Amino acid sequence: MPALLSIGEFSRASYLTIKTLRHYHDVSLLEPAQVDDSSGYRYYRADQIATAQTIRRLRELEMPVEQVKGVLHASDAGERNALIAAHLERMERQLEQTTAAVASLRSLLREPEGEIAVEFRAVPPTPALSISGVVSLDQLVSWWTAAFDELTGTLDDNGLRPAGNSGALYGQGVFEQAHGEVIVFVPVAEEVTAAGVTAAGRAQPLTIPGAELAVTIHDGTHDDFDRSYGVLGRYVAEHDLKVEKPVREYYLVGPRHTEDANQWQTEIAWPIARRR
Repeated sequence: MPALLSIGEFSRASYLTIKTLRHYHDVSLLEPAQVDDSSGYRYYRADQIATAQTIRRLRELEMPVEQVKGVLHASDAGERNALIAAHLERMERQLEQTTAAVASLRSLLREPEGEIAVEFRAVPPTPALSISGVVSLDQLVSWWTAAFDELTGTLDDNGLRPAGNSGALYGQGVFEQAHGEVIVFVPVAEEVTAAGVTAAGRAQPLTIPGAELAVTIHDGTHDDFDRSYGVLGRYVAEHDLKVEKPVREYYLVGPRHTEDANQWQTEIAWPIARRR
């Protein structure tokens, strides 16, 4: 039998607290080499120090316990490295989101509200090809992207070009319950809709209703969309206007035009009416 280290000695050697080592034992992440039946004392082999150090570094990178187990039990170096690389990619995405949120907060604190830039516009009923679905907020971006890809493919298959800026309608549930109906659409010529379009998939003709719109333009990334929504919210309240659902967004320049989020330009449009 190789010499065993008490949990205190192993704690000092691995730089993991006794409380942490007990927890890792409880969740079957790092089990002692031996547990004394009478006292319950835990003992570790010296060669478990390297494993403990690996666990410590992975947990410092906020890798969940179950994923750490996957790394430790990987069948070969390729599988192990793929698991670690996938986690690092997730961390990089989280870092990008955190960086964007910090920049947005600094901008919010630094810049005064200034004058509210809102215009009114009357739009007629607009024939369009659309895809609708009930979508949760955490799946919205992926659903939105796939739906527009499908609409673009349908137009291409029929040799058609959009007749205006693409857009989306958002049901109130999206904002109130983070889960609601979303309709993305691409305007088309009226005669195209009347003649019918060969569509293999979810694309359906739809007439976007005419409306009186209160519109503001959001420039740049969508990370601080709430600021432009807030502009419209304040304006509607101050002018005693009623919002007719659903609200709209028109994508003048967006992810489908350029990967540079600073160049994006979105019209946020709320159908409105005067309160009686």
